Amino acid sequence: MSIQVAIHHKTVYKFDQFINVFPHVIRLRPAAHSRTPIHAYSLTIGATQYFINWQQDVFGNYLARLVFPERLKELSIEVNLIADMVSINPFDFFVEEYATQYPFEYKENLKKELQPYLEITESGELLMAWVASVKRDQQNINDFLVYLNQRLQKDIAYNIRMEPGVQSCEETLTIRRGSCRDTAWLLVQILRHLGLAARFVSGYLIQLTADQKSLDGPSGPEADFTDLHAWTEVYVPGAGWIGLDPTSGLFASEGHIPLACTPDPASAAPVEGATGVCQVSFEYENSVRRIHEDPRVTKPYTDGQWAKILALGEQVEQDLKAQDLRLTMGGEPTFVSIDDMDSAQWNTAALGEHKRSLAGVLLKKMQAYFAPHSVLQYGQGKWYLGEPFPRWALGCFWRPDGKPVWLDQQWLAEDGKDYGLTEADAKRFTEALCSSLGIAPRYLRAGYEDRLYYL
Repeated sequence: MSIQVAIHHKTVYKFDQFINVFPHVIRLRPAAHSRTPIHAYSLTIGATQYFINWQQDVFGNYLARLVFPERLKELSIEVNLIADMVSINPFDFFVEEYATQYPFEYKENLKKELQPYLEITESGELLMAWVASVKRDQQNINDFLVYLNQRLQKDIAYNIRMEPGVQSCEETLTIRRGSCRDTAWLLVQILRHLGLAARFVSGYLIQLTADQKSLDGPSGPEADFTDLHAWTEVYVPGAGWIGLDPTSGLFASEGHIPLACTPDPASAAPVEGATGVCQVSFEYENSVRRIHEDPRVTKPYTDGQWAKILALGEQVEQDLKAQDLRLTMGGEPTFVSIDDMDSAQWNTAALGEHKRSLAGVLLKKMQAYFAPHSVLQYGQGKWYLGEPFPRWALGCFWRPDGKPVWLDQQWLAEDGKDYGLTEADAKRFTEALCSSLGIAPRYLRAGYEDRLYYL
């Protein structure tokens, strides 16, 4: 299941007179290694006459080179693309054995190929102090990258900066804030000082509003959003280029569409070119819209779709009755924990420390929603070979005609709560119940805990 989105990105330059427009380079085509599937792409140039040549630069990035034989008074660059926002696990990779622990050394032939991405161009005092504070103890490479990315995100505040170019690492560390391109370049230099090949990435960032608010953390944007963005990629043997976004502190995933990846930010500029001397006004537009959505757990079928499903179910029911067929259906949903995703009880084990109590909470919520005048049963269920006790089973019982089985829930004991009652209290209650039901007390039978429980 996925969401297909359409990105529209348009830039318009309006000049105060007809001027010479020198050759331009456009880097607005998704890179070959983009993990987000791109189903359609178009680049439209608004000019009276021009020549376009698609090329790849020395780093493998796609670029369009434009030549304008005539003077222009207006130039527009428009990109439209359709992307499939399939969920991507940013940790879905294997690492070469020698690189699983940091620090490691690249093999000689690989190090030679990565030389442009290992070049250190800044070594200011604040940068070197930040690098020196990084622990070099042996640690898992994934954990190390997560640590660097999240630490930088906490250290540098994000701000929107309209000025061209990229701040130096010293400036960013001095004022402790920067745009996405500033922190991306800072992380590039940090990684290189730590012996890891890194490159600067320019691309599109797509953020879609969540179907449901997060229970424990930020819920993301209030509306669907896209814009040009910058982040960092680091080369890990076996895994290849891994995207790190120091603006968010997250690894790059389906919302990150790389356009140009280079050793230096200047070589990744989305638009590069020059014009004759003039006054220019600038218009910019970047939007995203959903064009297809599959039904999913967090955003299921519409009321109209549900009505059709129920109508089909009724038709199937009538056909089964007409043919005197009996259909039995059952299912066992599997639950996972948002707080404890690693322990055995939420992965492989049938029982666990918290399952029973959480099941009781869920049962109460389902009772209130589906059958408010029902009765709950806390009993035993399946008994598997080799296990000393039957597994627990929780039941909820109500009448299909809608009549209440029990009117006032306050007179039913809470599961797991000690009311301080004794066996004598239980005997008096059952005798009173027998009297009320017209049953002779001699039919009462005492029940006791299994002694095996205490062994």
